[in-house]
Amino acid sequence: MLQVRTSSTQTWDIDYRPNGSVLLDGQGFEWDLVSLGNGRYHVLYEGHSYSAELVSADYAAKTFLWKLNGQLLELQAKDRFDLLLDKLGMSNAAASKVNELKAPMPGLIVAVRVEPGQQVQKGDPLLVLEAMKMENILKAPGDGMVGSIKVGLRDNVTKGQVLIQFS
Repeated sequence: MLQVRTSSTQTWDIDYRPNGSVLLDGQGFEWDLVSLGNGRYHVLYEGHSYSAELVSADYAAKTFLWKLNGQLLELQAKDRFDLLLDKLGMSNAAASKVNELKAPMPGLIVAVRVEPGQQVQKGDPLLVLEAMKMENILKAPGDGMVGSIKVGLRDNVTKGQVLIQFS
């Protein structure tokens, strides 16, 4: 079971069956989907043709920005685990205040994009960590204010090391 919500709060329940069929809000959903490559798709549904393009995806936050026939559509997905947390009244547990940002892996700090006292929103870039010859942008886990930055430019860090504390 997957639940999809638009930014206008319209919600659909999508259920994928083992036989490959799809139910949309409990009803059979017949469509033809063809991948055109590079995040672009052609969709046929109820005799209508649609052009769909995945503009951006944040898989951690389960948010997706699609362009459907030229119109932007922002979607928020919830899988069965998110729905269970909602049902148990624990949906805000993941949104609780985070007090610090820790290094997800060892690496080298190659950019610091914030300063103490700066207000940040969830998803804002904070630091760039180079690990295994790849640059990883570390983003704010939630809204808040940067309290202190515990690392500097060109510092080597270890996994789990506190990089930023929020106030």
